[in-house]
Amino acid sequence: MSLAKLARAGLPVPDGFHITTEAYRRFVADNGLQPRILQALEGLDASDPASVEPVSRRIGGFFANGLIPAEIAQAVSDAYAELSNIPSATGNQKPVAVRSSATAEDLPEASFAGQQDTYLNVCGAAALLEAVKRCWASLWTARAIAYRARQGIAPESVALAVVVQQLVLSESSGVMFTANPVTGAWDEIVIDASWDWARPSSADW
Repeated sequence: MSLAKLARAGLPVPDGFHITTEAYRRFVADNGLQPRILQALEGLDASDPASVEPVSRRIGGFFANGLIPAEIAQAVSDAYAELSNIPSATGNQKPVAVRSSATAEDLPEASFAGQQDTYLNVCGAAALLEAVKRCWASLWTARAIAYRARQGIAPESVALAVVVQQLVLSESSGVMFTANPVTGAWDEIVIDASWDWARPSSADW
C-alpha cells in the first residue's frame, strides 16, 4: 500500500507487482502445512533461541518441499514476463528484488522490520518462484517466531505477501524516516544509508 501511494505521488518507485496473502494461504492449504506448523510450534519456549532455531528449520523444510499451485505459479511467471516486456516462453532473466510483507508488519506497537527475508538479484521465472517460497517460509524464521510471541500475536493469524520489484543497481541505499525514529520529532528527517558496491572517491563528494 505504501509503495502504491509513493507511485501515485509521482516518486520514482521501481516497477513491480505483488503476490497477495491469499496466494500464501492457498499454498499453505494445498500442501497441508497449517496443522504441521502449529504442531511444530506446540509447547515451544520462544524465549529460548536454542529451541526456536530447530523448529524454524523444520518449518522451512515444509515450505521447501511444498508445491506452488499451478495457476499461482503461472500468474507469477506471467507477471514477471510482463514486468520485463518479454514473453514467458523466452526465459526472461531480468533481475528483481523479492521482498516479504507480512500481515503483522507496521503495527502501532510492532514494526517487524527485518524479521522476514528479502532476496536480491533473482533472475528467471524458476528462480523467482523458488524465492517466493523462501519468502513465505521466512514468516517462520526463528527471529520472527520469537518476536511474534513477545508481541502476543497468534501464529495461526499471520500470513505473508510478496513484493517483486525491478532491481536497482545502486551505489548507495538506505532508509529515510520522515520523523526522528528515536525522539519522535516530526520536524526532523533522518537518513540512514551506506555505500553498496562502488564507493565514490573523495573527489566525487
